[in-house]
Amino acid sequence: MSMPILVRPEARDDLAEARAWYNAQQQGLGERFAASVEEFIERITTFPELYGILAKNIRCGKLRRFPYVVYYHIASDCIEVIAVLHGSRHPRVWRKRANQSRSST
Repeated sequence: MSMPILVRPEARDDLAEARAWYNAQQQGLGERFAASVEEFIERITTFPELYGILAKNIRCGKLRRFPYVVYYHIASDCIEVIAVLHGSRHPRVWRKRANQSRSST
């Protein structure tokens, strides 16, 4: 059984920014990046506990072909994606969002 996904606006912005950057590097690369994120999200809808807890009930997993990490929280009614960030970004970005999570219990 799969859980519904809630992608926070900040995570949507992360995805759009990275997609645009990759498309500027090579035509079609941004679409491949977005497809990689979609593949990750499909995986966690089916197996939400696939990745371990990082902190404050926030889980994260790396994309297979890109140096990006998806941070998410399993709520009682959905999976909340809080960030899609380059692996070298400072942790304060996702931590701040985790503190603002709608259900970070």
